[in-house]
Formats: sequence, C-alpha cells, structure tokens
Amino acid sequence: MNIVISLTAIIAILGVAVVYGADLVAAVVLRPVYAGVDERTLVQAVGRGHYFGDRRMPVPGILGVVFTALTAIGAFIAGMPLPGALASAALLLLVIWLAMFVRISKPINVRLSAAAMADEVPADARALQDRWESIITLRAVIQGLAVLLLCLVLVLA
Repeated sequence: MNIVISLTAIIAILGVAVVYGADLVAAVVLRPVYAGVDERTLVQAVGRGHYFGDRRMPVPGILGVVFTALTAIGAFIAGMPLPGALASAALLLLVIWLAMFVRISKPINVRLSAAAMADEVPADARALQDRWESIITLRAVIQGLAVLLLCLVLVLA
C-alpha cells in the first residue's frame, strides 16, 4: 500500500507543482513586467496568457487535486494517520486556492481574455490587473505549502 500512496503523492506533486510554478512566476517575475507596460500591452499579454492558461492549466490542476485526495484516502485506509493528515491539509489548501481562483481570478481572466481577443482595452484594465495581482502571492504560497505537505507524505509513507 505504501507504493500506491507514494505513487498518488508523486502524481499529485507533479500536478500541483505545475500550478505552483505558474503562480510563482506570475508573482515574482510577471508583476513587475506588467507594471512597466502600457494598458494595451498589458491587456494583450495578460489577456492572451489567461486565454491559453485557462484552457490548458485545468488538466494539471485537476490531477493535483484528485491525486491529493487519493493520497489522503489511501493513507488513512492504510492506517497511516500522519501522512493522511498531511495530504488532507494539502487538499484543504488546494480547495482554498480553488475558491480564491474561482471567486477573484477567473472572472478577471475572462474579462481580460475577451478584451485581448477583441483588441479592446477596458477602461479599468489596470484596476483589474491590480485586483488579480492582489492575491497572486498568496496563491503561490498556498500552492507551495501544498507541494511541501505532499513531499512530507512521501518522506513518511
């Protein structure tokens, strides 16, 4: 059973790490880049990024969440309460991240993507980006903590 828990944890880590990496790059690299460009460039870069990201990122994100849940369930079934608790904590963090994404980030992604594809610049483009960026560091921290917790599962499983 330990091998199953390890395998589900590894797949979970790979999925979560993709989202973590994207959020971390956005927080550390892209924020200052976007701060230094005009609104048209901002809308085109951010909007097109979200256009493709919102279509491609759900696959690793869903795999990360599903395999984190499977890791938690498997650990508890195998009588491994600490790894089960760690995976459950990672799952809770991912659910919190998802709620933040759906409530704040996703609606902004949709607006900026539509504007970019229509070659328009919303009057509130900078405010939308500021709102999106207001949670990106927290999103990256949440994903990073989930990766860390899942790595601890591997150590203990």
